[in-house]
Amino acid sequence: MKQSIRHQKIMELVNQHGYLSTEDLVIRLDVSPQTIRRDLNVLAELNFIRRHHGGAASPSSAENSDYIDRKQLFSSQKNCIAQEVAKLIPNGASLFIDIGTTPEAVANALLNHESLRIVTNNLNAAHLLRQNESFDITMASGSLRMDGGIIGEATVNFISQFRLDFGILGISAIDEDGSLLDYDYHEVQVKRAIMESSRQTLLVTDHSKFTRQAIVRLGELGDVEYLFTDEVPFSICQYLQNAKTKLVICQ
Repeated sequence: MKQSIRHQKIMELVNQHGYLSTEDLVIRLDVSPQTIRRDLNVLAELNFIRRHHGGAASPSSAENSDYIDRKQLFSSQKNCIAQEVAKLIPNGASLFIDIGTTPEAVANALLNHESLRIVTNNLNAAHLLRQNESFDITMASGSLRMDGGIIGEATVNFISQFRLDFGILGISAIDEDGSLLDYDYHEVQVKRAIMESSRQTLLVTDHSKFTRQAIVRLGELGDVEYLFTDEVPFSICQYLQNAKTKLVICQ
């Protein structure tokens, strides 16, 4: 296989899966580990991938894929998930809304509610929510990312000052053993603060997150009260049999 073709395949595979180990790429492309390591170094220098010890991640581990692409991907499933979540949130409730396109879809589904008190580190969600004049919206402080997410130590400290009814949480990947995974260490710290500051955590994710791989562990499914998704693999169903987490299939 020519180097240019191999490089293109590596970029496609890494973008598709979010993260792949060197061993995975060796098997998939049928080349030596030394060749893959050289390829990854070249692609990382060109900013086509993010190099990690033992593998590679998609170009920006902080944003994990382009915001517009993520928003359009599985949009009908995300909207269905959002509608089911909205049914659980009563008027007058207080809640966190996390970074991500699925939490953003939840924000949109909440627009017909009244008197919600919302804390968010999602600039796009806040922009949507301000259409409802009965909402009390508080933006978290911190470093603003290109996709509208706000993260950092200041964000963690800010969120930790609250105690709200619900935390609407997104995630980048869920392993078959129930591990909740993300690409960025700083984003995981914010998510953990949301979980600790919420009376109930509602994890919202479409089925694609069950086939992706990420490198930073947030916790496990048993740490959240609800999982809202459109489709769930058998391994996760087995895991949930021994967990307190309530599964809501949204179709």
